[in-house]
Amino acid sequence: MFRCPLASLRSRLALAVGAAALALSPPLAASDVAPEVDSTSALPSLGLMGTIPIYWGESNGLAELLAGEAELHWARASLERDYHLVPLDYLSPEALAGQHLLLLAQPRGLTPEENVALDNWVRAGGHLLLFADPLMTGESRFALGDRRRPQDTALLSPILAHWGLELQFDPSQDANWQMREFAGRALPTRLSGAFSTVGDMPSCTLLASDLVAQCGLGSGFALIVADAALLDLVDPVPQSGPALAMLLERAFADNAGQNGSRGGGAVSSDNIAQNQEYANNSGGLVNASEGINSPP
Repeated sequence: MFRCPLASLRSRLALAVGAAALALSPPLAASDVAPEVDSTSALPSLGLMGTIPIYWGESNGLAELLAGEAELHWARASLERDYHLVPLDYLSPEALAGQHLLLLAQPRGLTPEENVALDNWVRAGGHLLLFADPLMTGESRFALGDRRRPQDTALLSPILAHWGLELQFDPSQDANWQMREFAGRALPTRLSGAFSTVGDMPSCTLLASDLVAQCGLGSGFALIVADAALLDLVDPVPQSGPALAMLLERAFADNAGQNGSRGGGAVSSDNIAQNQEYANNSGGLVNASEGINSPP
């Protein structure tokens, strides 16, 4: 995903596309990185973050963005039919405040502070759809190691373990597209991972041959998929669109999870800050790859 200094991007995109942009550093609040929400819009707000370039497309630089030459991701138009997208660059209590729905598409490794903020936000009533792929297979114009390329391996072991999950990978599996049945729909996967539960009191139920974890966490809910192949930018399979729509409905519907309710509205920053059950243990929420069986 392309990133550039915020001040320059704001001044140029304000004239060209009328939207603010994401910055690489320092961490920013939601109001700094997202377009202003149209208060008259009837569409629910959906926070969006990840290394898969759903919002900006795969761009080689600012000139391509301004010229409209970046290859757009097919999922953006699909998402914008039902949601007002709010791109996020950093998961702080301030960035998550006011959001009730969040889509994380192969996010970069989160900082300990982000892990705590995300955990508190979900437990305070947020609904999360998370794609965590142990081995990305989609094509990219950028070489391995390029920061603009989708992250090849999910590095989310701290937050997954905190929710009672371990992400595993079988390197001997068939490398071709596979269709898994979930919620009555075909879910396309390719070199996917699998979850196992850890701990004495798991919060998650595993489905679709352990590909999907449904987690009731406090007053919120997380739907976690151990693959992100359906979000491939280039040549997605025909089942990708319907599968994404099904996952969004499962994650964000009124009856998603045991306690979470979309009808409850946005999660406030006060609720996030007050949920301190795990905030004092942030030292354990440090990113590492030891929770993933290393791919070949």
